[in-house]
Amino acid sequence: MNINSTLFLQAIVFAVLVWFTMRFIWPPITKALDERAQKIADGLAAADRAKAELANANKRVDEQLAATRDENAKRIADAEKRAQAIIDEAKKRAEDEAAKIVAAAKAEAEQQTVQAREALREQVAALAVKGAEQILRKEVNAGVHAELLTRLKTEL
Repeated sequence: MNINSTLFLQAIVFAVLVWFTMRFIWPPITKALDERAQKIADGLAAADRAKAELANANKRVDEQLAATRDENAKRIADAEKRAQAIIDEAKKRAEDEAAKIVAAAKAEAEQQTVQAREALREQVAALAVKGAEQILRKEVNAGVHAELLTRLKTEL
């Protein structure tokens, strides 16, 4: 065999191989590569969409957390106001009760003072009568001298 004919025959076999590869083998490979590229592109797009959705979800969560914090702060402020109002009301009631107790004590002290004065007047009148009785050395009739004793009580 001649080298030229071998070379020519090898070129024909190579051309047939190239034609066969381009016709039957290359299209399924390119189709598989295109499908794979499309899947990768779809996956990347889905990842981008998921990333955007995650960012939106994080934003909504942050907004809800801020709203919840504000609501909790308002509730705490309302509770503090209510507690202060209850404390102020209790103080007012205690002050009113203390004023009532002081007024009752003053009234009772005044009443006891009046009773003590009255008792003292009676004792002084009795002592005056005993003193007058001892001075006169005779018995003084209380029924006869009631007006005198009453006048003496009012003067004392």
